Amino acid sequence: MSENKIAIVNSSSFGKIFKKHIESLEKVGSVKFFNFDQKIPGKKLADELHGYNMIISSVTPFFTKEFFEHKDELKIISRHGIGYNNIDLDAARKHDTIVSIIPALVERDAVSEQNITNLLAIMRRIGESSRNVLADKWENRASFVGNTLFNKTVGLIGIGNTGSGMAQILRNGFRCNVISYDPNKSKMYMDQFGVEKVSFEELLKRSDAICLAANLTDESYHMINQDAVDRMKDHVYISNSARGALVDEDAIVAGLINGKIAGFATDVLEVEPGRKDHQYLQFENVIMTPHTGAYTMECLEAMGDKCVQDIELMADGKLPVRSIQNQSIYIKE
Repeated sequence: MSENKIAIVNSSSFGKIFKKHIESLEKVGSVKFFNFDQKIPGKKLADELHGYNMIISSVTPFFTKEFFEHKDELKIISRHGIGYNNIDLDAARKHDTIVSIIPALVERDAVSEQNITNLLAIMRRIGESSRNVLADKWENRASFVGNTLFNKTVGLIGIGNTGSGMAQILRNGFRCNVISYDPNKSKMYMDQFGVEKVSFEELLKRSDAICLAANLTDESYHMINQDAVDRMKDHVYISNSARGALVDEDAIVAGLINGKIAGFATDVLEVEPGRKDHQYLQFENVIMTPHTGAYTMECLEAMGDKCVQDIELMADGKLPVRSIQNQSIYIKE
């Protein structure tokens, strides 16, 4: 086998905070950081990463069929996260490239916590009132009366690891009535978290606040569209910490303009990074955070540990834990 060359691709955090992760990787092979536009064509991405046979990747760029068709030896893509919708798994399998992810439990508490933190920020109008203090307008405080989260009906779209974590916080901490739409989870599964299983239509109709924690698939793409917003309660709050493309941004903007949506919080965008001219930011009742749901010291250390372990195992011809694509000539029998 060739010498190991490790590429850290589009990660804003890996190796930046915990230097031990880079030190460990350098014992396996040479290490280099790369940053690409998320829409970089597959062939160009393959050319730029020529010679690198191990990758630790963020949520972007997209490792497409075209990428794998032009890529030389690539043993592994270790995702510094739990999602893998930016990787063509079938093409990876044909290329003998292992694709591994972070166990969902590693991110569960951090992302659950942030989704609810952002929800509270818009319900209590934290951003608006804080900006007024900075503008020396303390006396405007009566203009920022918000709503409490306690005892509200909260609809969770998706109740896997993150969604179930949110359910526990909402029920046990805020006495919320929690309902959920997730076609992949049974009533019995939801019962263990004290969550009522409902249809998508019922969730839209009943929820005072909606939190998104679903995977991005062909079926869930833009599931929060104009029709869905129209069917929601008036003055609903929405918080998204999953994937930006779960919502149609134009539909969210329309709901903010007509007051259907009382506040919108998002940690993710369909196209990242977001900039100060993004259409969401024309509204005072919007909180936008830069995809920092997993950004706690505890979570990032554990995520980095897992990626390093993936690389070390592949260097020894062993299959990493949580390998989504797990067939490769580089795995020893």
